[in-house]
Amino acid sequence: MCDSAKTVLNLDIIVPNKTRYLRLIGAIAEEIAKELTVDNPDHDALAYHLNLVVTEAVTNAIQYACPGESNDTVRIFLSIENNDLCVRVYDYGKGFNLEALPIPDADDLSERGRGIFFIRTLMDKVEYRKTDCGNVLEMRKRLN
Repeated sequence: MCDSAKTVLNLDIIVPNKTRYLRLIGAIAEEIAKELTVDNPDHDALAYHLNLVVTEAVTNAIQYACPGESNDTVRIFLSIENNDLCVRVYDYGKGFNLEALPIPDADDLSERGRGIFFIRTLMDKVEYRKTDCGNVLEMRKRLN
């Protein structure tokens, strides 16, 4: 981090690999967005979008990274620095190729396969990579 960077928030959350924590994680993300974008006329929309993308990302980590592994955890790291919101969701599964995922068919009523599409649509930048600490889905949004 350079000296001129202005850090507003660093929040590190680790939850068990269970879907019952999804509402809590989404609500935390939503409240953070509401508090930090109070002067933004679209702060309610941003708060809703952040809830959606974080919930979708954590759902994917729980369902696909280590399904049935109840002792595993999912880590969510939210940071805001220089008006950039960054959300990282870490998992310990085998990973996937983000670029190979197709755009979902609008006529298909299936709910599967839409999470990454929503994340890509609502965030400014989305990357997925393997690290020494597991896989990380990084989502970025400019706040101004």
